[in-house]
Amino acid sequence: QVQLVESGGGLVQPGGSLRLSCAASGFTFSGYHMGWFRQATGKEREFVATISWSGGIPYYADSVKGRFTISRANAKNTVYLQMNSLKSDDTAVYYCARGKLGIPSGSRRRYEYDYWGQGTQVTVSS
Repeated sequence: QVQLVESGGGLVQPGGSLRLSCAASGFTFSGYHMGWFRQATGKEREFVATISWSGGIPYYADSVKGRFTISRANAKNTVYLQMNSLKSDDTAVYYCARGKLGIPSGSRRRYEYDYWGQGTQVTVSS
């Protein structure tokens, strides 16, 4: 069965960095676009970044552009999110998700993703 397992979250000070990982199994990872979303307490889940199946085309939410980098290692069935210059507003549970077959690169809507991980907490605080 499809499984997505996030790791790498934690507590970090403002201005710090974290690298999230999402290990995928149960499907042909290299055939799917992958995305990262986040959900802060009391808010809706929002798009963060997505990367095409080949790893060649990343897209970002305006709020993280220039600070976050999405990448993937198809040989390891893993997608990453490098987060730099973290702010308190970045505090949230971060989820990775698999894009549905046929969606275009750069898809940002939750309904365009069909499997989700359990999430990893990122807290930015001094």
